[in-house]
Formats: sequence, structure tokens, C-alpha cells
Amino acid sequence: MEIKQFIADFAAQFDDTDPEEFKAETKFREIEEWSSLIALSVIAMTDEEYSVVLKGEDIRNAQTVQDLYLIVNSRIQIDKLNG
Repeated sequence: MEIKQFIADFAAQFDDTDPEEFKAETKFREIEEWSSLIALSVIAMTDEEYSVVLKGEDIRNAQTVQDLYLIVNSRIQIDKLNG
């Protein structure tokens, strides 16, 4: 999984925020549109697109889009190792 694709998928969860505003270092909770509903959308997106279940705790512990990417990517790698 490439971070560029993850950022695009993450940005797609926002209706009113320009996708160009999203970078790896973006602190997503500082985006005005961020809400618990978008958090749920991000959880659903990672499950659907990457077969990774994020928990609320994962989102609370992450600061940036890259932090979330690293969590998702690490779980993909673990799944690959476990077959």
C-alpha cells in the first residue's frame, strides 16, 4: 500500500475539505470538518479498502494522516505474515 493512495482514500471521507489540503503530516483532528462521523467513515474505509479494522483508540492515538497510515500498513504486513 502506498501512502499517496491512503491519503487520497482518507481525503475522500471529507465533503467540504479540498483533497489538496491532505498531506502525510496533516494533523487531521485540526481540520475544521473533522468529526466523530468522519472518524467512523475512516474506520469503514480502512475495513473496506484495506481489510484492516481500526479502533477508536487507534484514531485517538494518531496525530497525523501518516500515523494512521502506519497503523493500517503494519496490520496489513502482520496479516501477510500470518497467511
